[in-house]
Amino acid sequence: MSSESSIPQPIYSSENIKVAYQLDWSLTVFWRNPSWTDDWFKPLQQAVEQDGIRLLKHRFSTPEISLFLVSTKPDVPPISVPQRVKGRLQYLLRDDVQQPFQRNYDLQSIGSTTREKLENYLGSQLEHHPEPDRRIHWTLADLQVVRPDLDLSRPRFTTHGRFSSNVHLVMVNEGRWRETCRSNVESVREMLIRSATKRQHLLKQIAILPDHIHLIFGTNVDETPLSIALSYMNNVAFVYQMQPVLKHSCFIGTFGDYDLGAIH
Repeated sequence: MSSESSIPQPIYSSENIKVAYQLDWSLTVFWRNPSWTDDWFKPLQQAVEQDGIRLLKHRFSTPEISLFLVSTKPDVPPISVPQRVKGRLQYLLRDDVQQPFQRNYDLQSIGSTTREKLENYLGSQLEHHPEPDRRIHWTLADLQVVRPDLDLSRPRFTTHGRFSSNVHLVMVNEGRWRETCRSNVESVREMLIRSATKRQHLLKQIAILPDHIHLIFGTNVDETPLSIALSYMNNVAFVYQMQPVLKHSCFIGTFGDYDLGAIH
């Protein structure tokens, strides 16, 4: 048997899962030669739509600093937001402004709730979804992961930018954990931890509930949220010999220290 045929084939792919998502970002761009007007905003909105990027709002905080509210599709890596926005805007301004931007940027994930509220929400989920069999309830309680020493509010850096890319992933079981044994659920938890370490994700919390799993973590800006979700889903399936123990659907959302209400 060849080595290729012995490699388990993924059972979850972009073609066979449904993804619910809310991926929102605050982008700050720094002008070298200020525009003084944002007449270019609507043409820029249209230009970046083809990149899977939607510009929701723009304002100048000073003449040299542009603030954008942005949403993206799951197959768009966060790094594409500053790259495409600055690149396409520079093209639109090519006849009037040469080299309009500084090379640096600031990209921050935001969401419908704040980081603090989301962390507290996950911490209380097991009590909100009680398992009638108290033995399984306490087993699940033992297998929760919380890392209080890991601060997802701390900025991370690329060569030219500062960023946060914090993701909330929800995967739903086909059944419930009562149908399996502690060793398998424990193996799922350990697989998720190993996967996060391998991908250099900042894993903050895992909430293993009777019929679904929450993860919140910091990701890299060159990864798409979709590829991240598929990786974790297939790693869970690997624990069960590549059986579809998860539904062919998931939720992916961003979050940060501020919510969309504060941004608006």
